[in-house]
Amino acid sequence: MVADRRVVRVDLHDTAARLGVPVEDVERVHQLAGDHPTAALPAKADAPAILDRLAVAPDDAAEIMAGWPDPGSALWTPELRWLLDRSIALVRADLGGHGWLSPGPELPRERGPAWRHLYVYAYLALVDVVREYHRDHGVADAVSWATLADLGRNLAIDRRMHREGWPVMQSWLTLHARGGLYELGRLQHQRGGDAIDLHIPDSGPLSPEAVAASLDEARAFFPRHFPGEDYTAFACGSWLLDPQLLEYLPGDSNIVRFQRRFELEPYEEPEGLDADVEVLRFVFRTLTTPLEQLPRRTVLQRAAVEHLQAGRHWQWRRGRFPI
Repeated sequence: MVADRRVVRVDLHDTAARLGVPVEDVERVHQLAGDHPTAALPAKADAPAILDRLAVAPDDAAEIMAGWPDPGSALWTPELRWLLDRSIALVRADLGGHGWLSPGPELPRERGPAWRHLYVYAYLALVDVVREYHRDHGVADAVSWATLADLGRNLAIDRRMHREGWPVMQSWLTLHARGGLYELGRLQHQRGGDAIDLHIPDSGPLSPEAVAASLDEARAFFPRHFPGEDYTAFACGSWLLDPQLLEYLPGDSNIVRFQRRFELEPYEEPEGLDADVEVLRFVFRTLTTPLEQLPRRTVLQRAAVEHLQAGRHWQWRRGRFPI
C-alpha cells in the first residue's frame, strides 16, 4: 500500500479537519511515523482465513471485508489512506516495544466501515511483521496466534458495548502487534521494567489452578525467549486488586484468591484513569447504562452497583509478588 503523502506536505490542518480530529493528533502521527516503512495488508482473498484465526466473529469479519481498502475504493479518502499508512509505520517503528502506544486519533466511527475499522486494518498489516519478530525470538506459532486472537475478543466486546469500547482497545492492541505482550494460558503477560505485568482477558473463570499454570508457563517463557531481560516479579494494576472488594466477595472467591497473591503498593490516584468507569467497562460492558438498570445476577455485579449507589468509589490498585 502506498499512501498519498502529499496530504501531509500540503496542510496537516486540512487533513485533521477532513478526518474530524484535532490537528495535534495528526501532527503526532506525522512525527512518530516519520519516514519509517509501512507494511502491506494481506491479500484480500486471504483475509477471511486470517480473521478466523484471529477469532473475529462473523458479523465483525463481514464489516471488515466490506470496508477493505481496495485500490480506488470510494470508502477510502486520501486522508484515510494516509492515516492508515502512517499508523502502520508508527507502530512498526516501535516493534519490540512494550509501553502504551496510541496508533492514531479516535475517529468518528459512525462514518462507515473504513472509519470504524481503520486500526483493525493496521493490525492486520502488522500480523506478519510481529509473527516474524516472534519467530526471531523462538516463540511458538501457537502462542503467536493465541496472543494475536485478542483482536477478535476485543471487537466482540466493542460490539457488545455498542461501539463504546474501541478507543481504549485500539491502543491496547498495539502491545500485541509489537511483541510486547503474550497470552500464556489464562493470563496475558506484558514485558517491561523489572516486572512482568499481568492482564486478565475476558476468557472464563480466574481459577487459582489456571492462574498458577499461566504463571509457571511465564516463568519458563521469558528466560527462554527474552534472555536479556531480567524479571524479578509479577505485577498487576487493576480494580480487581481493590481491597474494598473484600467487603462484598466471599473469602474463597477467585478474585479474592487472586488478590492474596499480591503485596499492594500505597494507593495513588492514577492519572487519567477512573476506576469506577473501569469497573463498569469490565463488569457490565457498558459505560452509559444507568446504575439502577444494570444487572445484579452475580455477587460481583451487586457489589459494583451497591458500592457506587452508596456514593463510594472504586480504586485502581497496583501490586506485585516475586517470580
